[in-house]
Amino acid sequence: MKQLARVRIAIVLARAFFAFGTAPLRAQAAPPPTAAAQNPSPMSESTRAHERLVQRALRGTVRSFAGPDGKPVELYIPANMSGRRSFPLVLHFHGAAWVAHRAAEDLGNHTVCAVLNLGTGSGVYDRAFRMPGALDSLVESIAREVALVTTTRAVAERVTLTGWSAGHGAIRAILRQPNGATGIYAVMLLDGMHTSYIPEATPLAAGGMIDSTNLTALTDFARAAVRGEKRMLVTHSEIFPGTFVSTTETADWMLQSLGLSRQHVLKWGPRGLQQLSEVRTGHFELMGFAGNSAPDHVDQLHAMPELLKRLLK
Repeated sequence: MKQLARVRIAIVLARAFFAFGTAPLRAQAAPPPTAAAQNPSPMSESTRAHERLVQRALRGTVRSFAGPDGKPVELYIPANMSGRRSFPLVLHFHGAAWVAHRAAEDLGNHTVCAVLNLGTGSGVYDRAFRMPGALDSLVESIAREVALVTTTRAVAERVTLTGWSAGHGAIRAILRQPNGATGIYAVMLLDGMHTSYIPEATPLAAGGMIDSTNLTALTDFARAAVRGEKRMLVTHSEIFPGTFVSTTETADWMLQSLGLSRQHVLKWGPRGLQQLSEVRTGHFELMGFAGNSAPDHVDQLHAMPELLKRLLK
């Protein structure tokens, strides 16, 4: 009887072990939930105006041709270009082409504007321009298209690179090339200077660090603008993606690298933008704007006519 009792006790203990002792092991072995691509930003916002440009007919010619990855390059060629041997060129990456075309026309100085949309995320833009000669090939193609319209062979001068959102990937890839900044006159980044955290998707508040790999070439160009050798305008919102570095954090990293500090302001900008901070030294300018929503992000694209004039004044 005693032996039978011992067997029953052993069975009870074994059942208890498997019922409770292995539960933490099963929980520990479960895969972690997949991280979101980024924190979702509100899709609507009503505290600011969020004015939008209205598309209008342009006085010049609009045409397209196949560019990097076979994607169309949407080209605006101002009127009265015949006989000109050179032209200022704005290369814009990401966003509605007509907005950038209007910004170029509003300059009123025969600026040609080419717009390229390659897809989602900065990586696709980076890959398209990381090979040496990619920019030169694109600029040559633009010159040929201009010649077809004007019947005059002209060359691009004073090349300005502008990017909104993910489009900054092309600009950082171009500037990362040896002597990549040599032929670039000016750069404008509209709420689109991002990079990764180290470890991946680990914000600063959780102990992460900023991966500066994608920021070094942009900061070198900013340093040249501070010296007056180039022109650069950087804008950012307050959007915090969470899984990759925000434009506010990259702007802070750039300013720290340059030894510059923000001036706090409170004033209205174009399209209902509300400016909170600024830095201006040499030909470098940084503007911080309020907002953590999708409309705040789009505001900065629609402010391109005013901001491009500010950059190239």
